[in-house]
Order: sequence, then structure tokens, then C-alpha cells
Amino acid sequence: MQIQSLKMFCDVVETGSFSRAAQLNHVTQSAVSQQIRSLETRYEQRLLSRSARQVTPTPSGERLYRGCKEILSRFAEVEQEIREQAQEIQGTTTVSTIYTVGLHELQTIQRLLLKTHPKVNMRLIYRRSDQVYDDVIMGAAEIGLVAYPQPRAGVDIHPWREDRLGIVVPPDSPLATKPRVGLSSLSDQPFIAFDREAPTRKALDKALRARKVELQPIMEMDNVETIKRAVEMGLGVAILPVATVSHEVSQGTLVCRPLDASMTRPIGLLIRKGKYLDRASQAVVDAFLSAHDEEAKDREEKPAAR
Repeated sequence: MQIQSLKMFCDVVETGSFSRAAQLNHVTQSAVSQQIRSLETRYEQRLLSRSARQVTPTPSGERLYRGCKEILSRFAEVEQEIREQAQEIQGTTTVSTIYTVGLHELQTIQRLLLKTHPKVNMRLIYRRSDQVYDDVIMGAAEIGLVAYPQPRAGVDIHPWREDRLGIVVPPDSPLATKPRVGLSSLSDQPFIAFDREAPTRKALDKALRARKVELQPIMEMDNVETIKRAVEMGLGVAILPVATVSHEVSQGTLVCRPLDASMTRPIGLLIRKGKYLDRASQAVVDAFLSAHDEEAKDREEKPAAR
């Protein structure tokens, strides 16, 4: 049995037509019919039901179709692996990411890729956390990036980094002058929070309950950019990843202070379970890991330099 025979069979099932399958494989309709007859002879049963309008698989044909698709998919991956060995690493890798990571923390990755693999392009799509999982599982993205990654069927989680969280206030806030801010001091402050369904909000609520701190948000927003704008307008204070406010802090429109209780949020890379990553996608993953290693090295060297 040849791979081409399996492909023709799958094409007939998917198009419901011998003639259309013949066109896709650049052969005659007779050649397709011959391949199908050969398969039916091999298995000693009908695999396709033929009618005047359409060809449909029998129960045995449906089972063979599912198996053939797996074989063809894996064969295509093996061929791609072999071809890539003799080629320069190039291509586009899609990364599905939540806004707070994609907009503020991936510039380092882009710079590393440009330096090490200039022909590899990292395409970013910005999604809600639950949509990132779906993108990876359904194959719409090779890599996903989420905060507080949770186990899910069909997905492998690779820890990437820990984001420091800080209290973000307008420059004229009394909290702006404090070297550190206690969580308990936030109880009497107008608080601007993430949407209740956001993983960062859920994790913060849990951490605050553990410390017996109750906050009553005056606003709930679904992304970090609108929260920052609200804080700049003096509407309240917020707890945000430090990396997301670096630009505003440098411009003097926001002040970020460390919390008395060190708080971080984990960021994880998502890859579909069992998925073969082509060389371009692997180069992107390697860039993520290299950036993490460089940051860890910098943190170790800074105390020694003091």
C-alpha cells in the first residue's frame, strides 16, 4: 500500500467525488477508482458508498479515513523535518498571547530572533486567556502565552517566567511617596480591578483573601491598557505587572511601588500535546528560553554589583 493511495482515498471522502479527487492528485478518474478498488480488495469489504450525487464512506471506510489522516499528517511532518535539515531556518510562527504579555514583554524576544534568526517571523495575535488555549489546541497558533497557566487536555505547559506585581497609582497619590505599599492600606483606596473572569483577577482575589484584605473595586476592566488610563485620570489605584507600566513610569504619568508582600504571576508557554514544532517555531521557543535565562543572570549579577 502506498501513501498516494491513502491520500486519494481521503480526498474522495473529503470531496465526495472521484473526479474531484482525480483533479487534486493530477491523475485520471480511472486511476482513482483503481486505487479504491485495490483498498477494498485488501480489506475485503466496501469502503465507499456510491450514489448518483455523492460518494460517502461506509462505517469501515470512516474508520480507515481517520487512521489515514493521522498517517498522512505524520508523514507530512517527517518530510518537513527532512527538508528543513538542508535549509536555512525561516518561516512564520504564530503566537497567541494575552494582551498584558504580548504588548509589553515580547520586544526582547523579537530582538533575539532578529539577531539569531533574521528570516524567522513571529506573528502575534492578541486573545483572551481561554481563547489562547483554543488557538493552540485547534492549531491556529503554534505557541500560546497565558498567565497562571492551568492544565488542560491536549496542551503541554512550559513555565516561562514570573512577573512581579506592583501597586500603580497617579503621581499625586499619597501612596506615590511610600517606598513600599502595604496591602492593608489599599482597603480605603478606590480600586480598579481586572474583569472577574481574568486569571490575574482570580489569583489576586485569592491572594488578598489569604491575607484577610478586602477590596471593593469601583471599576472592573478587561485589559491592562484601560486600567492604566483610568489610574492616570486619578480614578483609583490598581495592582498590575510591573513590566506593563514601564513606559508610563518613565514618562512620569504613573508611579509604581512594590508591595509589602512580594507578589508575582507565572507566565507559561502552551504547545499542543504531541505537536511537532518546525525549526522556525523551535527557534521562537528557544528565544523565549534564552530571554528568561538572560533575565535570571541579570538578577543574580545585580546584588553582587552593589
